Amino acid sequence: MTALAPPATIAFIGLGMMGRPMAARLAEAGFKLRLFDISQKAVSDFVGAHPTALATASPKAAAQGADALITMLPDGKVVRQAVIDGRDAAREGLAAGALVLDMSSSNPVDTQKLARDLAQSGVALLDAPVSGGVKRAVDGSLSIMVGGAAADLERVRPVFAAMGKTITLCGPAGAGHAMKALNNYLSAAGLVAMCEALVVGEAFGLDPGTMVDVFNSSTGRSNATEVKGRQFVVSRTFAAGFTTGLMVKDLRTAADVASHLALNMPMMKEAVAYWADANKRLGTAADHTEIFRYAEMLAAEDD
Repeated sequence: MTALAPPATIAFIGLGMMGRPMAARLAEAGFKLRLFDISQKAVSDFVGAHPTALATASPKAAAQGADALITMLPDGKVVRQAVIDGRDAAREGLAAGALVLDMSSSNPVDTQKLARDLAQSGVALLDAPVSGGVKRAVDGSLSIMVGGAAADLERVRPVFAAMGKTITLCGPAGAGHAMKALNNYLSAAGLVAMCEALVVGEAFGLDPGTMVDVFNSSTGRSNATEVKGRQFVVSRTFAAGFTTGLMVKDLRTAADVASHLALNMPMMKEAVAYWADANKRLGTAADHTEIFRYAEMLAAEDD
């Protein structure tokens, strides 16, 4: 099939912190956008900035006439509601042969069921969660992890290329969401390790900024030290743009995958418990880099 290049029509559902800049990249690339979000203000603000985009009143209306539908929503349950189960769901407006691209962070087991259900209507699903945060959403350099058929990926590659720099086919339906959850487990574990090292080092008298510089030139280097160390933790700005609530969701998804496969993963379970308690104490809306504050709280309790 022909690749979906501009000015193909894309329905986009979910104009949140990540969805808005992702949709903006598509508009700037020349795609025709049909938009829906439960926040009318989010839609009107976007159309104000990108007048070629069309506001619609429901997922069904957004999907009508679209070659592909992108969802960027809080989780797989919300995605399923918007696409299949809810009133005026998107599937009612999609033509056979259209593609659904779920770029949310969803449970891969649920994604597999969603793919089967959409296939009954002649609609293919690619799960395509992203990594890179708001900054890379704005500049179009996201990492996109794709689950689904290779031919479907090639068909929408120009769509993904407008939003991301690295596009990787990870396997069949659900593989992209599994990869994202496991990636975020590694990210969360690395961030906690860095924060605890900084708390101990600072108590010993080491300068935290110097510590991060040394980590970045040594074997302790990680995404946490390179991207979050000085920028958000040492500076105590805590503004990376990803919440503790979302991190807990992704960690639970990773643990659910392990449980579904009857695998005992002790560190993964500990990570879920650690972040879940931090989430209660810091608040669901806290930036995930505030896990440093939680590490400080625990350190003080141990005293």
